[in-house]
Amino acid sequence: MTARELDAAGITDPVLRAAYHRCRELNAAHGKTYFLATRLLPAEHRPAVHALYGFARWADDIVDATGPDTGDSSLRGARLAALQQRLHSGLRRQDGDEPVVLALADTARRYAIDHRHFHDFMTAMRSDLTVTDYPTYADLRAYMHGSAAVIGLQMLPVLGTVVAPGEAEPHAAALGVAFQLTNFLRDVGEDLDRGRVYLPADLLAAHGADRELLRRCRDTGRQDRRVLAALREFEALPRRVYADARPGLAMLAPVSRPCIRTAYVLYGSILDAVARDGYAVLHRRAVVPRRRRAAVAAGGLVRLAAARLRHRGRSAAMRPPVPPAPPADPSRPVSQEVV
Repeated sequence: MTARELDAAGITDPVLRAAYHRCRELNAAHGKTYFLATRLLPAEHRPAVHALYGFARWADDIVDATGPDTGDSSLRGARLAALQQRLHSGLRRQDGDEPVVLALADTARRYAIDHRHFHDFMTAMRSDLTVTDYPTYADLRAYMHGSAAVIGLQMLPVLGTVVAPGEAEPHAAALGVAFQLTNFLRDVGEDLDRGRVYLPADLLAAHGADRELLRRCRDTGRQDRRVLAALREFEALPRRVYADARPGLAMLAPVSRPCIRTAYVLYGSILDAVARDGYAVLHRRAVVPRRRRAAVAAGGLVRLAAARLRHRGRSAAMRPPVPPAPPADPSRPVSQEVV
């Protein structure tokens, strides 16, 4: 976290500043696409976004840990339970010894974020310890309420809206789901190595595929037409959800739109990269070219500058006019004029 961002957000306590800095580190290390987009937010809002995403990454890292000291599911469950307790205490008492939780609790207080969203998220994280596949898309959507939709709902008070928040919430939730579905498609192979399949079983079965076939393709490095057909069908799911999310972009505060639009475009570009790479997600991760990311970010900077100019113009227009000075009274000496 830069000092300028923390100063702009009014975060002065040294311990709290260090906590927000830790969240920024997590976001920069794990969420490169969204971290880039976050740079387009006003400085005063960035610490809160890093706190929200930093906490999500912290919990997700616990669930996905594979080392000898953390890989056992019972150990991961214990660590997740400890984090849940710290979260509950931190939200209630605004204190704690875990920097990421401390920053999250401060952000929740500053923006009056509903605590239910954090608890729903933790419920989804716990399910990842035991649930390894999803029979239908409806089952997957139920899981994604806690793992993805609530992230969009947490973000909304930070971003601000030009409509009633309730009108924007369905679109914010949809955007969180679209992002996660994109990640599911990009990370099929990596998730399979963790023992999880997020492609709905009935979608796979409709094309003659299943978990065993996915595993065989991953192990042999070969493609299979049945798997390719299933992946193409799955790709249509996030594209539909992106369409549901799109109207919400115009509902955000103007200075927040460039950031979210950039994330919207870049994540959508991941789907394009997967298709361009021949749906080889069981063998390698599709990557959006750096020049594409730079071009989208540059466009976001232009839109951000325009939004700030409009905001300043409206602010100036709203200032009360300065009353004209009264005409000089020729009978009074100049030295006594009120200036």
